[in-house]
This record gives sequence, structure tokens and C-alpha cells, in this order.
Amino acid sequence: MSTPVSIAILAAGLGTRMKSKKAKVLHHAGGMPLVEHVVTAALEIAGDPSRVVTVVGHQAAAVEATLSSYGTGHVLQADQRGTGHALAMCQPMLEPAGGLVMVLYGDAPLIRVETLRGLLELRESTGAACVVITAELDDPHGYGRIVRSDAGDVAAIVEQKALRDGQDAIREINSGIYCFRGDLLWKLLPGIRPNPASGEIYLTDMVEAINAAGERVVPMCLEDPQEIFGINTRVELAEADRILRERKTTELMLSGVTIVRPETVTIDRGVKVGMDTVIEPFAQILGNTEIGEDCTIGAGAIIRNCTIDSQVIVEPYTLMGTTRLERGVHVGPFARLRQDNHVEAGAHVGNFVELKKTRLGAGSKSMHLAYLGDSVIGAKVNVGAGTITCNYDGRKKSPTQIGDGSFIGSNSTLVAPLQVGEGSYVAAGSVVTSDIPEDTLALGRARQVNKPGWPSRRRGH
Repeated sequence: MSTPVSIAILAAGLGTRMKSKKAKVLHHAGGMPLVEHVVTAALEIAGDPSRVVTVVGHQAAAVEATLSSYGTGHVLQADQRGTGHALAMCQPMLEPAGGLVMVLYGDAPLIRVETLRGLLELRESTGAACVVITAELDDPHGYGRIVRSDAGDVAAIVEQKALRDGQDAIREINSGIYCFRGDLLWKLLPGIRPNPASGEIYLTDMVEAINAAGERVVPMCLEDPQEIFGINTRVELAEADRILRERKTTELMLSGVTIVRPETVTIDRGVKVGMDTVIEPFAQILGNTEIGEDCTIGAGAIIRNCTIDSQVIVEPYTLMGTTRLERGVHVGPFARLRQDNHVEAGAHVGNFVELKKTRLGAGSKSMHLAYLGDSVIGAKVNVGAGTITCNYDGRKKSPTQIGDGSFIGSNSTLVAPLQVGEGSYVAAGSVVTSDIPEDTLALGRARQVNKPGWPSRRRGH
């Protein structure tokens, strides 16, 4: 578009129907706060973060903190006196930028970027002073109705309680999403008078002001009314979450990802998945996780903020957070890679193995029932079942280092801080408290003594 666009996002409301101590726009759907969905869409349209301003009010500091990484602007509407007043608060920041002004809402996360581009295209093709997004509903009760002129433009927006003379039969409703010609908006908006009943300044009154100025207000009626729905209750929040996640699974499947029973999986908006990866039922892939090609994510696996290279197998019911899996790694089932782990190429982490802040070297294996915490484990190391790195002494965490090619026998207890040299062995059942040089066998257990006949004597026969 040749005309620059600035965007105001109205997000100051209390959201009392949500029945929550948290601001409505901070509730999550599709893996991120409602307002964040809107801001990311706005940035795609405006391009420049300085052209996006969020009007904050209730829990303003928390909303600003949530959006701080985007570099967008904020304005405080301490005295909330309606949508027109909220937009007027943005005038000092947006008017100098010139161009068009789009109005969005922080509690309406379903609006698509493609729809907003269509809004701009319609405004440009018609030359209208304002384009408003509308939709037709089977049951429009509670919404402001679009009253059209004989030419098909918007003559007025009439709120539910003000409907008269059969206007309640109108099915076309106002979304509240507008694109204004900025110069006219800032000229006319100060002249909008507060509603006598509520004392609030309504943005809908701009329609009649623009018509009175001899300019056009054009409707853009959507085929999919879901896009414009705002979130007011937990029920609506759950429905928005369902829609956003359905969009995400559809996007991934169309890009070459197999999702078995997509209605059962939970995939956040920020997730990226490569071609020919298979995601099994009830998996959860969350946060900013990135998964490569030709992977398998097993049923019931929960993966959050992880990086997974290609040709990785994550078996069912594996839990992972902030972990990197290199190419060809095999993890699970029932493994837990708790946080800040790095598993190198071709390594195996088996069932009921837990890793925490551990690097497991290329081709190494820990296949059963182990806890490896604060450890650096070299390449081609075998960690036997029941092995524990004792990394906490009650006051601080200490590291364990295991050299390349070492073999840690089953049921070994490695008391950190500890270093095991390259190519060394730890005998099964050992408790190791001292460093082991390379190419050494370490035994840290009592010598076995056999006493023939002892059980019979104990039993008295």
C-alpha cells in the first residue's frame, strides 16, 4: 500500500465478565495473550512499531510488560470514557505520522492479517473516508446494526437499545474495526459529543459525522463472522483457543506435516514444524518450539520452547522444556528433559530418564531409570540403569563431568563435584565420591561375602 498506516489497539477495559483478577487481554488463547495476537497482526500491517499504539488502562503495567519486546507505543486511558475517547488519546502519537488510521481491539484475537489487508485495499479502491468491517449474524441481538444508504454505504450504526422502526430485523452488525483517513478522523473526532445517558464518547458516532462532512463510509462484510468476535467470558476464551489451534494445525498440515487426529493435539501459534514430521494424538507442542523434518512426536508428548533437529524420535509421554535435540536423537518413552539440556546427534535417552541442565554427547546412551543433573557427558558414553548424579548437597548445585567413551555401571551414584576420565568404567552399584582418571575402573562398594548355611541357621533348622 502506498499510503502509510497507523494502528490503534484499544485494550484498556476491565473485562468484568471474565471474572478474573487478571486483565482480560492478558488471558491466553492459542498459546499467547489475546492482545499479543492483535499486536503481531498490527505489526504485519503497519510495518513500523512506532506506528502501532496500544491504549492501556486496567493493569496497564502488566499489559505494557507483555508487549515490551515488540517496541510498540502505549498510551494510558486512566479515565475510560468510551471508544471514541480511547482513540482520541492516541492522537498526539499517531496524527504526526499521517496516512490512514486503523482501529483494532485487544480482546479480538481472531482477526486475520489477510482480512486487514483487504480492509486497506477496499479503502484505497473506493477512496472512502472510512471503511468499517461488518458481518451478518443469524442472531444479531446485542450488536450495533449497520444501517445502509440506498447506495449501499453505511448511513449509521445503531446500538441495540436504540433500534427502532424494524431495525431489529437487520442482521448486519458492526465489528468496531475501522480504517479511517487520518486527516479527517483527527479533524472530526474532537467534535463527537458524549452520549447523554452514559457520558461516554462512542466511535460509532464518527459514521454520521463523516457522512455529514460529505464523505463516504463503506462497509466490508466478512464471510466468516468468527474473525471479529471479541472475548468476554471464559467460554468465549475456550472457543477462541479452539479456533486458533485449528488454524495452526491446518497451516501445518498444508505445509507437509502429518497430524494424526488433529482435533486432539495442542500446538501454539509460535511453533514451527518441518515437512514430513508426524505428530501423534494428544501431543502438546508449546511456546517457540521448532521441529525439523522427518521427526516423530509421540502420543501425549509435551514439548515447550525446545529446538529439535531433523530425524528425531520423541516417544510417547515424554516431557521436554528448553531442550535442544540434535539430528537423529531418540528420546523416551516416559522421559523427562526438564530444562536447559542439549542432547547431541544420535544420542539416546530412554524410559524414566530425567535430564536437567545436562549435555549428553553424540552417540551416548542413558536408556533406563536415571537422573542426570548439571552434567556434561561426552561422546559414546553408556549410562547404566539406576544411575544418579548427586548434584545437590543441601546448599549448592555441583557439576559432574564424564569423559568420552566411559561406561557407568547400573545403579551407580556419582557424588558431585566429580570428573570421570575418558574411557573409564564405574562398576555397577558403586558410590563414587572422588575423581576417576582416564582409562580406570572405579569400584565404590563393599566386597561381597557369601556365608553358606546362614539362612537355615537363622530359621532354626
